[in-house]
Amino acid sequence: MQTRTLGAHGPTVSALGLGCMGMSDTYGSPASRDPAEARATLDAALELGVTLLDTAEAYGPHRNEELLRPLLAGRRERLVIATKFGFRFGADGATDGLDGTPENARRACEGSLARLGVDCIDLYYLHRLDPSVPIEETVGAMAALVRAGKVRHLGLSEVSAETLRRAVAVHPIAALQSEYSLFERGAEREVLPACRALGVGFVPFSPLGRGLLTGKARPAEDYAADGDYRQSLPRFQGEAYAANLALVRQLERLATRRGCSAAQLALAWLLAQGRDIVPIPGAGRRSHLRENLAAAALALPSCDQMALEEMFPRGAATGERYDPAMLRLVDA
Repeated sequence: MQTRTLGAHGPTVSALGLGCMGMSDTYGSPASRDPAEARATLDAALELGVTLLDTAEAYGPHRNEELLRPLLAGRRERLVIATKFGFRFGADGATDGLDGTPENARRACEGSLARLGVDCIDLYYLHRLDPSVPIEETVGAMAALVRAGKVRHLGLSEVSAETLRRAVAVHPIAALQSEYSLFERGAEREVLPACRALGVGFVPFSPLGRGLLTGKARPAEDYAADGDYRQSLPRFQGEAYAANLALVRQLERLATRRGCSAAQLALAWLLAQGRDIVPIPGAGRRSHLRENLAAAALALPSCDQMALEEMFPRGAATGERYDPAMLRLVDA
C-alpha cells in the first residue's frame, strides 16, 4: 500500500484508510452486523497495509471504539488511530445535540483513550462545529490535549473554509474530514483550496456515495425495515434515486471496459485528485475491503479522468446529501 502524509506536519498513513463506523452503526440492521466478520475485516486491513483507522465516540455510541481495542494490542506502533468528539449524549445513549466546549473536549478525550485502550490519540477531530462555542475555544482546548501528550494531531470535520482558517490561527490542523466523491464535489469550491493553502490534509468520508457508487445500493424504502440510515437520505428516494442510479450505470460501463469495478474506479478518481487526499471507505466485510483497497493500485489514465469529470460534473447528483436535520449540523 502506498502512503501519503496528512498536511504539512501530520502523520504518514496508507493512501486508503478504513472508515469503521458501519461496523457498529448507521448501515444495515443490528442483526445484520457481524462482530466476528468486522474483527476479521480489521485484521485483514492491517495485513493488506492499511494504517489509518477512523472511528468516533458517536459511533455506537462508543461501541465502535471498543471494537477496535483488541486489534490495537501489539500493533499500536503500526497504526494511526483517528477518533472524534463534539456531540452530547442523552440518558439513552443517543446523540442529543452538539457540545464543542473545552470541558467536553477534555472529557471526551479521556473516554476515547479508555475505550481504545491507548495512552495517546493520533488524530483527534472535532466531529461537528458547535455554533454556540467559538472555534478558537474548542481548538484551544484540543491544543491543550496535544501539550498534555494525550493527542498527537488535530483535525476538523465538516467545517467551512473560514472556520478552518480561524482554527489554524490557534493550532496547526493536520486534516479536514468531509464528504467528497464523484457524487459530492462541493469541497472543491472553497474547502479543498483552503486546505491546500494552509497545509491541511483532506480526508474524504463516504467516498462511494454511501454505497451508491458501487452500483449495489437500493432505494430508500428497501432500507426502512433495517433502520438503515439511508432510508432518510434524499439521494436514495424516489425519482432522485432513479436519476442517480442512471449515472452509476454509466460508471459501471466505463469500469467494465477498464476491467475493474465501479467502486474501484470511483476511488481511483478520488486518489488522483491529489496526494494530499486520503479517502476512508467503509467496509464491514473482507470481500468489500479487498475490492476497495485494490483501487490504490489502479492506474487512471487522463482520458478516464476526463470521462469521469464529464460524467459527474459538480452538482451531478440529484437530491441533498443529508436530510434537513443533518444539514443543519454542517458548518456551511
